Amino acid sequence: MNKLIKYAVCASMITSSVAMAADKVTFQLDWLPGADSVPVYVGLQEGFFEEENLAVSISSGRGSTDAITKLATGNSDIGNADIGALMAAKAQDNVPVVAVLPYFTQAPHTFFTLKSSGISSIKDLKGKKVVTSPFSSSNGFLPVVLKEHNLKEDDIKLIKTDPGTLGPMMVTGKADAVIGWATNSEQFKEQAKSAGKEVLSMPWSNEGLSLYSFSLLASEQFLKERPEVAKRFVKAFKKSIEFAYANPEKAGEAIHAIVPEVDAESISAQVKSVTNLVYNDITKEDGFGVFTLQRINQTWKYVALANALNTDTLDPLKAVSFEYVPE
Repeated sequence: MNKLIKYAVCASMITSSVAMAADKVTFQLDWLPGADSVPVYVGLQEGFFEEENLAVSISSGRGSTDAITKLATGNSDIGNADIGALMAAKAQDNVPVVAVLPYFTQAPHTFFTLKSSGISSIKDLKGKKVVTSPFSSSNGFLPVVLKEHNLKEDDIKLIKTDPGTLGPMMVTGKADAVIGWATNSEQFKEQAKSAGKEVLSMPWSNEGLSLYSFSLLASEQFLKERPEVAKRFVKAFKKSIEFAYANPEKAGEAIHAIVPEVDAESISAQVKSVTNLVYNDITKEDGFGVFTLQRINQTWKYVALANALNTDTLDPLKAVSFEYVPE
C-alpha cells in the first residue's frame, strides 16, 4: 500500500512538473488591441494555449513593419501583420519571417464618408479631401484602387494626419472621406452618430482589390528551432479565430479581461463588422486557414504594384510556409 501511495505521489509530481514546464511563446501584435488581434486574447482567456502547453506573452507593436522587424530580429516568435508588408520586406531585404496561416482573406482597406456628403462611389472622390494615417498600409494600395476607377492620386487631396483625428475631421466636414480599415467602422459610426450623421463605407475588396491581408507570421528561427511548439501554437490560434468569430461577445470580454481600458462591447461590434474579411467566398472555396498558390501570386502582384517593385524581385512562395496549418 505504501509503495502504491509513493508511486501515486511521484506520478502526481511528475505530471505537475510537466504541466508547469509550458513552452514560452512571445506573440507580436502589429498595433493596439482590437478586433484584428482578438484570437490571441481568446486563446489566453479560453485556455486554448494552455491546452497545448503553451505560455504565451503579448508584445505591443506600432504597425506591420515594426512587427515584422521584431519577428526578424528574434524579439518575438510569432505574431500578426499584413502579409503584403512581409512580401515587400522580403523582396527588398529578405527578412527571415514567413506567413504560416491566412487570417483576413480579404483586405480591410476601406473608404469612409458621410452619407450626406454626396459621395457614393470611388469616382466621386475626384477633387475631394481624403485623410489617412501616415503609417497605414492602405496608403500603398491607394494608387492601385484609384487606378481601377480611372483616377490618379493627384485627383484627390490626400492629407496625412494623426489616426485619432481621422473620424472627427470627417464628421466636422474638414475632410470628405477617410481611409481606414474595416475594423475602424464601428468607431467612425459612433463618432458620426454623436453628431446625428451616418457613415457610408466603400471596401476596396469590392472595388477590384482582392488579396490576402492580415496573417499569422512567424520568425524563421522560431520555426527552425521549435517546430513542434509552432505547430501547437498555430493549432490553438486557428481554434481561437473560429471561437472568436462564433462568439463575438466573449471575444470582446477576452480582450477587456486582459486590457481593461479596452471596451468589450466595442470590440464585439468590431468583430461582427469584419467577419466577412475572415469568412467569405474565398474561404468557402479554399477552406479556412488555407493558402493557395493562385491567391499568393495575386497578392504579390498587387503588393509589387503598390510598392513600385518588379514582380521578379520575389518568388512569393518564399513568403509562406505550408507546413504549420492544422489538419
